[in-house]
Amino acid sequence: MNIHSKLPTVGTTIFSVMAALANQHGAINLSQGFPDFDCPEALQDRVNFHLKNGKNQYVPMPGVPLLRARLAKKMEQSYHTKINPDTEITITAGATQALFTAITAFVHAGDEVILIEPAYDSYRPSIELAGGVPVIYELHGPDYQIDWQQFEKLISEKTKMIIINTPHNPIGKVRSAADMQTLERLTKGTDILVLCDEVYEHLIYDGQLHQSVLRFPELFKRSLLVYSFGKTFHSTGWKMGYCVGPASLMREFRKVHQFNVFSCNSFVQYGIADFLEDPTTYQQLPDFYQQKRDFFHHELMGSSLKPLSSEGSYFQLYDYSAVSDLPDTEFAKYLTTEVGVAVIPVSPFYSSGRDEQVVRFCFAKKEETLAAAGKLLRAM
Repeated sequence: MNIHSKLPTVGTTIFSVMAALANQHGAINLSQGFPDFDCPEALQDRVNFHLKNGKNQYVPMPGVPLLRARLAKKMEQSYHTKINPDTEITITAGATQALFTAITAFVHAGDEVILIEPAYDSYRPSIELAGGVPVIYELHGPDYQIDWQQFEKLISEKTKMIIINTPHNPIGKVRSAADMQTLERLTKGTDILVLCDEVYEHLIYDGQLHQSVLRFPELFKRSLLVYSFGKTFHSTGWKMGYCVGPASLMREFRKVHQFNVFSCNSFVQYGIADFLEDPTTYQQLPDFYQQKRDFFHHELMGSSLKPLSSEGSYFQLYDYSAVSDLPDTEFAKYLTTEVGVAVIPVSPFYSSGRDEQVVRFCFAKKEETLAAAGKLLRAM
């Protein structure tokens, strides 16, 4: 059979490659972005309660009303923005589905979408499947700041969407209020949409504030925001997220959502709704993960790896140029097979394959896991 692939250049993701290599060699897996500790027992109890008490059938297409109401309250408390839970929130099967749905709903053949790279690896294939044209703005280490004058040159009459990610995977940077204000200015008075991936909204450190699009009313009018319960509540395997946006955009989002998912897991939604009643469930996360970031940093002191700034997310980049001149993918494989610690190279997050000799570690792990990895890396 002659198959004409819609994604001819896409193969197995680097996450799958490194995870398989880690399993094959028994390496400590600091590559994939998931915790090696369980989600809160209280959340499990609420989910199990609803599983055992009849919440096993379809729920409304946009999501359980109580969950959407709790989220609207959460966003008002966190960002001082009123969100209509009936028309401006949709529960999704994880953040990646929300991103795909948002892109599919608005990007037409020939539309240009500006990507800031390195970027999460689902963005570009989703654009290409919609017939869109990715337009790439590359960040450069070690600071990975946006030069907005250069960025503005990429905007054209064909620009349909800009995708931004803060806190950022894989580099661990957060965008400032000035960044968001500039984005607001550049898009004001245009038909450009902003898709903001905010899945690590609560994983932000050193007393900084998460500069959500929700803090910028004019920007929000043209934006869709994507979040992840899996990242917030250490339950990535549940694949539960949500999308927030003005009613005019959410109507179009739901047109696609209803045909690729319709509605999401019922009893998990009810359980999360109960769990969100107590805001401390997410308010303590910055301290929780900052302690892990700092612990891991301490464990690698004495190694030849140089840490770059991690301001948010649960990822830390390390520069290995003092250790090896191998390309980053080869060095990541070396760490996995010879040292016993699996990491992710950063070049696969660039369309160009840009290699700055840095690798990404996930520190969402138990202290004993991080300590064991640190011991191996110090001895390298």
